[in-house]
Amino acid sequence: MESNNGRIPCRCLLAEAGEKELAQSIAEYVNTLDEDIRADEELYRERLRICGGCGRLLNGTCLKCGCYVEMRAAVITNRCPSEEKLW
Repeated sequence: MESNNGRIPCRCLLAEAGEKELAQSIAEYVNTLDEDIRADEELYRERLRICGGCGRLLNGTCLKCGCYVEMRAAVITNRCPSEEKLW
């Protein structure tokens, strides 16, 4: 089944799903977060790695809660909505 924009849905982050403009907008948002609430780069990348291996990821969106995982992973106090995940 294809998505509305003609792309096949994938279990990947936004840029990998072909959503480059949206991925860029989210990256710009992440860069505006105050340092005291933003996850450091190592934690952010680890969270994205975990999300990348999750069966509830679809085109950069968490199917458990509906968030864009790049946004959720960027805030240090945010947690994964899936009970079996550790972050």
